[in-house]
Amino acid sequence: QLQLVESGGGLVQPGGSLRLSCAASEVILDYYAIGWFRQAPGKEREGVSCISANGGSTNYADFVKGRFTISRDNAKNTAYLQMNSLEPEDTAVYSCALGRLCTGPYDYWGQGTQVTVSS
Repeated sequence: QLQLVESGGGLVQPGGSLRLSCAASEVILDYYAIGWFRQAPGKEREGVSCISANGGSTNYADFVKGRFTISRDNAKNTAYLQMNSLEPEDTAVYSCALGRLCTGPYDYWGQGTQVTVSS
């Protein structure tokens, strides 16, 4: 079964940057859209960003526009989320997921990686 593994999380100071990676265990090429989601303690999971199967379309939640950039490298079966100008409010577990469309449903989910923004 296809598995997703996130990496790149950690502790960063406000204003800092992190780059998250989402590696798929199988060849996904351009079949799946890839979404990034996050869940903070005591809050519901929310969508952060998504990139279409062919990489031609991206979308972002308003709260990350201009700060985060999603990308994918189908040759490496990997997606990325570059996060700049991080704020304490960005602290959460970030997960990636695969679905045929960014609108969902999502068929495969990773376990998540913790991002903590704190001084």
